[in-house]
Amino acid sequence: MIHNRSVLTVMFTLALGVTAACGNTSDESSAEPNLTQEDSSNENTTVSTTENTSDNEFTISKKDGYLKKLNDTKKELEEVEAEDSSTFTLKKVENDRWEVWDALLNEIYGVLKEQLPPEEMNQLKEEQRKWIQYRDDSALEASLLFKGGTQEHLEYVAVLANLTEERCYGLVETYMK
Repeated sequence: MIHNRSVLTVMFTLALGVTAACGNTSDESSAEPNLTQEDSSNENTTVSTTENTSDNEFTISKKDGYLKKLNDTKKELEEVEAEDSSTFTLKKVENDRWEVWDALLNEIYGVLKEQLPPEEMNQLKEEQRKWIQYRDDSALEASLLFKGGTQEHLEYVAVLANLTEERCYGLVETYMK
C-alpha cells in the first residue's frame, strides 16, 4: 500500500494551485508568509507577502510562478514512496505521479492558450499533437522490453510520467511569459 496521504497531499496542493490561479484566495497565517494573486489574467502576478515584522510587495511572472509550482510538485512527488515493492503498488505510485503531471500539463496548456497569439498557438497545437504521439510511442517502446512481464505496464506509466514532467518544464520555459 502506498502512502495515500502523500498522494492526497500532492493532489490537494494541485487543487489549491488551480483554485488560486482562478481567483483570489487568502489564508492568513502568522507563522508563514501569506501569498495572494491579485489578478491571474495579467502576464505578471503581484504577490504580497505579509510577515510578522514587515510588509513587502514584489511582482513575479506567470513563468516564474509556474516554475516554482513545478519544482514544488516535483519535490513532493519525489517524497511519495511505495510501502512495498510489489508491482501493483509501484504501478499505483507511477500512475498517480503521471496523473499529477498530466493535470499540470493541461493547466499550463490552458494558460498558454490565453497568452499566445493565435498563429503561435496553432503552431503549438501541432507541436503538442506530435509530442503526444512521441510520448505514447516512447512509453510503448520502453515497455516492450518487459513484454508479457509484470514490469511492462509499470515501465509504460513511468515513461509517461517522466516525459510529461519534462514537457511541463519545456512548455513553461519556452512559451510562458
